[in-house]
Amino acid sequence: MIAIGTHPAWHPVFESLGYVAGYLVFRRRRAQRGDPLDEAQRWTVIAAAAAGALAGSRLLGVAEQWPVVVRSLHEGHLLSLLLTPGGKTIVGGLLGGWLTAELAKRIAGIHARSGDLFVLPLCVGIAIGRIGCFVAGLADDTYGKATRLPWAVDLGDHVARHPVQLYEIAFLALLGWLTTRPWGWPEGARFRFFLAGYLAWRIAIDFLKPQPLMGGMSLIQWTCVAGLCALALGMAGVPGRVRRAGV
Repeated sequence: MIAIGTHPAWHPVFESLGYVAGYLVFRRRRAQRGDPLDEAQRWTVIAAAAAGALAGSRLLGVAEQWPVVVRSLHEGHLLSLLLTPGGKTIVGGLLGGWLTAELAKRIAGIHARSGDLFVLPLCVGIAIGRIGCFVAGLADDTYGKATRLPWAVDLGDHVARHPVQLYEIAFLALLGWLTTRPWGWPEGARFRFFLAGYLAWRIAIDFLKPQPLMGGMSLIQWTCVAGLCALALGMAGVPGRVRRAGV
């Protein structure tokens, strides 16, 4: 077991670094590959995706803590729970951003697929943010279950745990590498591959996290299942309105 020095103050530091690094990678990728959208269209999509990501991340993050929410309702503290820092989730951010970006494109009459440029920035940004989750320790609520594996970590409570954040960093490195391979991807396929891959990963890896369960899985896992179903419907072309989905 490896003892890790942790402090919750590191989380916002690495979260901010993740945003900055993701934006810099986005600018570089855009300069290298070009952009199917013009400047005004791109920033419309970015603004919509950012708003949806913020709302989705917060709403699913709070809903995931449903036992705490129920207790807060009984005690009259729900507003303070909603306003406290933390309580966010990447899955809600990705799906919320995807939904609002597609809605903004439909309203603006934008038909080009526009999500491929976000794939590598998202992989980089999420990976850096996960470093913050790891060094924040138990306070971040993203730690793993107990294990006897030789690479288990002690986050300060003398319990040997799965380093699930490090597992995710390794997965994101693989996912980022795969989506940058010159395999003749059609426009939009990289984003759909990334989103499907990440949602499937979260269904699997979240079994190694101690979370409130509903029907054998956490709310985040069920949300991932719903996201994968939406992607599958879009790729199958049923119904017609879903056929055009896929940022």
